[in-house]
Amino acid sequence: MSTPSFPRDSVSGTLFRVESSDPSGELVDRAGLTPDTIASVNELMTALGELKRSEQALSDASLRYMKLNQTDMRALHYLIVAQNTEQPVTPGALALHLGISTASTTKMLDRLERGGHIVRSPHPSDRRALVITITEDSHRAARETVGRQHAKRFGAAARLSPAERETVTRFLRDMAESLALGEDADWARQPGPPPGGDAEEPR
Repeated sequence: MSTPSFPRDSVSGTLFRVESSDPSGELVDRAGLTPDTIASVNELMTALGELKRSEQALSDASLRYMKLNQTDMRALHYLIVAQNTEQPVTPGALALHLGISTASTTKMLDRLERGGHIVRSPHPSDRRALVITITEDSHRAARETVGRQHAKRFGAAARLSPAERETVTRFLRDMAESLALGEDADWARQPGPPPGGDAEEPR
C-alpha cells in the first residue's frame, strides 16, 4: 500500500511534530513520554495531516469542477443523502444542518436553482412548506467525481481488522471530542465572517 507523497521543504516536513509546534512544552505536557512514544505520535499526527491535505485537495477540485462554494457542496451532499434515504428536505432543515441563517439559505437556494442544481417543490404533507431536491444532472456529476473518490475511504476502513477498526474509531471520536470547542474557548465566539463560505459566490 502506497503512502501519499507531498512536496516537503524544511518546514512543511515538520509541521506536525510536537517539538516543532511546541518546543517549550507550553501546550503539550511530554513529561514521562519516551522518545519512541513521541516519535510514534509524531508519525500519527503527520499521517492525519496528510489525510487532511488529501481531503482538501479533493474538496478544492470538486469546488472547481462543480463551480460552487463549500456551503453549496455541503448542501448538495445533504440533499443526496436525503434522497437516497427518502427523507424530504425543507429549507429550514437545510439551514439547521448548514448552520446558516434563513436569509442565507434562501440566497443559496436561489443561486443553486438558477444553476440547475436543485428544484423546489410543494411538500407532500404540508402545503405551507417546500421540499428541496437535487437535480439528476447534479446528482450524477457529484456522484461520479467527488462521490466516487470519497467512496474509496470505505475500502481503506474495510482493509482493517475488526479490532483495528474499533481502535481507530475510538481514537477518532476521542480526538473529535478533544477538539470540540468548550465553554473555555471564548476566542471562538468572537464576531467575524461566516464559516464555510456562506457569502462566497461561485468561482
